[in-house]
Amino acid sequence: MKITSQEEYGLRVLLRIAKCRERDGMTIQALSFAEGLSTPYVAKLTRMLRMAGYINSTPGNKGGYILSRPAAQININEALKILGGSLFEKAFCEDYSGILKFCTNSVDCSIRSLWQMVQITIDNLLDKITLEDLIGSEMNADQLINTIIEQNIKTFMAGNGKINT
Repeated sequence: MKITSQEEYGLRVLLRIAKCRERDGMTIQALSFAEGLSTPYVAKLTRMLRMAGYINSTPGNKGGYILSRPAAQININEALKILGGSLFEKAFCEDYSGILKFCTNSVDCSIRSLWQMVQITIDNLLDKITLEDLIGSEMNADQLINTIIEQNIKTFMAGNGKINT
């Protein structure tokens, strides 16, 4: 499994905008310089984030990008899906059927179950994290994520080792 550059850089741009204290936000050029990315790539990412409703542009020649809503209301899972999609999509089996029109395992596939469980687990974690949770230090984010993981393990164990979906 890999996190795409678009997901990584898009999330970094979104976080950089969230941390900005300037009333007019950050320009594409400032974002490009701060993140070490090309201006056209930052323009692409900000367009995606703006079209999805995460950021707004401020008018004028000093204008830039600001969050469209508070960071506490921006779900990381949803933002990542806008930037790159899910790890496991419903069409996954159709996309990887080999040379045949339908996968030879389309009726009984334990691997599909594995990918679904991985996606559910990732969604359960990322749904609990907001952009605001990432604004602080790496240590604070680590503590939050570890707390969420511990809660998930306790819930899992309380359910006799069965994941509720």
